[in-house]
Amino acid sequence: MQRMASTVTSKPSEAAPQPAARTQSCGFVLELSPDWLIIRASENAHAYLGEYPARLIGEPLSSFTLAQPLHDLRNSLARQRSSNGIARAYRARLTHEPRHFDIAFQQLDNGMLLEFLPSGNDGFGDALGAVSRLLDGMTGDTREALCNNAARRMRALTGFDRVTLVLDGTHCTESARSPFAEPAGCDVLPSMLADAKAAPVGVFPVGTSDGTVSGALLRGLTADEQQELAANGVRSALCVPLARQGRSLGHFRCESRTPWTPSLELHAAAELFAQMVGIELERL
Repeated sequence: MQRMASTVTSKPSEAAPQPAARTQSCGFVLELSPDWLIIRASENAHAYLGEYPARLIGEPLSSFTLAQPLHDLRNSLARQRSSNGIARAYRARLTHEPRHFDIAFQQLDNGMLLEFLPSGNDGFGDALGAVSRLLDGMTGDTREALCNNAARRMRALTGFDRVTLVLDGTHCTESARSPFAEPAGCDVLPSMLADAKAAPVGVFPVGTSDGTVSGALLRGLTADEQQELAANGVRSALCVPLARQGRSLGHFRCESRTPWTPSLELHAAAELFAQMVGIELERL
């Protein structure tokens, strides 16, 4: 991932080498063509589908999953999208093994990106159910009061040690259990980060463009991001966009000093809460 210094000057027409795509090891990623053929797969896919990536490429996803769950998945993903274009399905059983997965789906220009996380054992629906309770009484007479309330309630919803609300790239409101080593940075992190110290997983085939996987919820960290998080004492993170009618207002950055088990349901609940905060911000 690190680029080596060179004394040779590149020709103007030569493009800079692209870093290899990486994702986090807590789940696995598949890039599919419009007809659901597997184009790329994270190198840990064999641990979940029973086949190594080289065997998966060019084959239909249906060759490695049960028919009914795949049919249900197609229907579910066709019916719903969130405001940022991400659809989710929960507790899908892909193979004959008694394992269930939560799945995030993003439509691409030339196909789709599927991200799979093992489903939690219990508590499904708790996070989404908590959003309405947290919204009660959240309104404030001033923008500052609203932001302070929003940061505190996002921390209550997610359980992270620190939540920073960044508006327009400049205004920051922070709610934390105790001080961190450094203030939160404003660089863009993965939407969900399980463990900043865990080794990332490559995506096969290597050498292809990183463009699609770079937008994954669970994309791997860059070396610079790892260094920044280590300096700040941050081990896990959750980043949630704050938008209103397609216009970006800022984002919530949730951070903890310990690893975290990523949850698509919690991410969806945090997105819903952020949407409601965006509506209130437009009111003031």
